[in-house]
Amino acid sequence: MAKRKKQQEYGTRFSKKKKEEGPVKAKKHLGQHFLKDEEIAQKIANTLSLDGYRNVIEIGPGTGVLTKYLLLQDVQLVAMDLDAESIVYLNHSFPLEHPKAMAGKSSLQVVEADFLKYDLSTLFGSEPYAITGNFPYNISTQIVFRLLQLRAQVPEFSGMFQKEVAKRICEKEGSKTYGILSVLVQAFYDAEYLFTVHPQVFDPPPKVQSGVLRLRRKENQALDCDEKLFFRVVKTAFNQRRKTLRNSLKTFALSEVLRSDPVFNQRPEQLSVSDFTSLTQKIEQDIQRSNRQET
Repeated sequence: MAKRKKQQEYGTRFSKKKKEEGPVKAKKHLGQHFLKDEEIAQKIANTLSLDGYRNVIEIGPGTGVLTKYLLLQDVQLVAMDLDAESIVYLNHSFPLEHPKAMAGKSSLQVVEADFLKYDLSTLFGSEPYAITGNFPYNISTQIVFRLLQLRAQVPEFSGMFQKEVAKRICEKEGSKTYGILSVLVQAFYDAEYLFTVHPQVFDPPPKVQSGVLRLRRKENQALDCDEKLFFRVVKTAFNQRRKTLRNSLKTFALSEVLRSDPVFNQRPEQLSVSDFTSLTQKIEQDIQRSNRQET
């Protein structure tokens, strides 16, 4: 009750100064850069197919520029932000300023929380949901790693990243930017880089270009190897990406027979997702053989 009263009091003060100062001020410590371009916001909203689901989580709604275009579709939207000022605006002023968005079949729930820590099962239970947003760049890679943990319920994911991060996620083997995120995401999702966004359409403008991507979960997301070992192999290999796998995977204490396999002459960026799956299978079999010999 105290928190709600505080928000209501803040909302009254906030509405009085809104006209002079604008709806919400971007905060550097939260990595906020508010999108101003309506056309781009609409394009991001349209990246979600809503095929087989209606639930959507928007991370970092800020001033609601993307929120209103999501609500124009038939969705049950949860807008999640850590910024108390944004929460007050979305609860008090946003519905009044955008009656058309609020008048349809969609619903809006505003949650003040940290996406990385919040128990998302309290929102939609076991139902599927998509994730989208103009993501704070300082936690964008952590958001993707959380997505991988949630993938059983998340058929689609889209949104704005720093351009180089978005490109890296969607990159294929053979590239210098192909890395841990590329392999782990593409093991479970089809990744597509959609378009580039320039700094001038943000307030304040970031010092880098931005990029919008879309991830669609693969029909068969089960790996043909031990999943935990797969993650460990990929991360260990890329932690020393300039070395061949024979050197970067030394910590696995593999047999000389396996280490003589030609794949160990390669560097991690040369391996596709399926190559990493096959490599993990070989390592798993080698570990099992070693354990049998010891017993």
